[in-house]
Amino acid sequence: MDPYITGLGIVALMGAAATIAGAAEDLESDTGSMSNPNSQVQLAPQMGNLHRIFNKAISGEPVQMGTLVGIAGSVAFVLIYTIHLPVIMSIASGAFIAALFHAAFATTSHLGRIVSQNQFHQPVYMDVITSHLGPIAAHGFIVTFSIVGLSYLMTLPVAGFNHPFPLPLLAVLWGITIGAIGSSTGDVHYGGEREYQTYPFGGGIPVAIHGDITTMAELGARNSLDVVHFCAKYGGPITGFCFGTIVFFSFWTTVVFGDVGGIVASLVIILSIIIINNRIEVFARDTYGPYKD
Repeated sequence: MDPYITGLGIVALMGAAATIAGAAEDLESDTGSMSNPNSQVQLAPQMGNLHRIFNKAISGEPVQMGTLVGIAGSVAFVLIYTIHLPVIMSIASGAFIAALFHAAFATTSHLGRIVSQNQFHQPVYMDVITSHLGPIAAHGFIVTFSIVGLSYLMTLPVAGFNHPFPLPLLAVLWGITIGAIGSSTGDVHYGGEREYQTYPFGGGIPVAIHGDITTMAELGARNSLDVVHFCAKYGGPITGFCFGTIVFFSFWTTVVFGDVGGIVASLVIILSIIIINNRIEVFARDTYGPYKD
């Protein structure tokens, strides 16, 4: 088989895995209130707003995903190169072990955060824990499986790949990367839009309304499953598209243009994106103008 075609096929598969991982990572963070708006959930009981939102943020998403994907990658590495288990089974087994750790840490961190609000009469809802652990672990499984999979593809003995780093280290690095992208990109379609629906859109979150989150959903009390359902429309897909594009262009240019040509092509792409972003922002400002008083 033509190595050129083989390399492009691997890049395409890595981009697809990265897109799925990015979408699942953002939705996992939304299910557990892991992203930046979690501080508003933590502050809500102090403002007299008791809630039924899952809140497991005891670290940033890069730390969490780097740890979980590192666990999955390490297990998969041992199973592949020591026990010689098939690659797909090894990666799935590693992702399953990471999902168990994920569920355990999600439970303890949520309980710790909620119990710390006991002095403000915030109760612990056991049904919130049991109903949210499944989606949290499931989204985490998808993330770890996809990231370990694309990390393994990087180690294949094909021109443009054959990375010298071992699988667990690559998994940790990509886990930190997807956590950072999910924390920055996905938040645009999560915080003020869903938690502050009772206030006008576009005004940010003034200090005067910090913690004054919306606690009632379309039907009954709001929980994080309502939030993730909302984010599945924009936040998740945009995060997946962002990460998938980064992974695809990071390797596509090298495979097509070689090492030096790939660097030049990447610089051209980056400069083009900067110019396009600037033109879009200027157009939006000129067209819609500043917010009204």
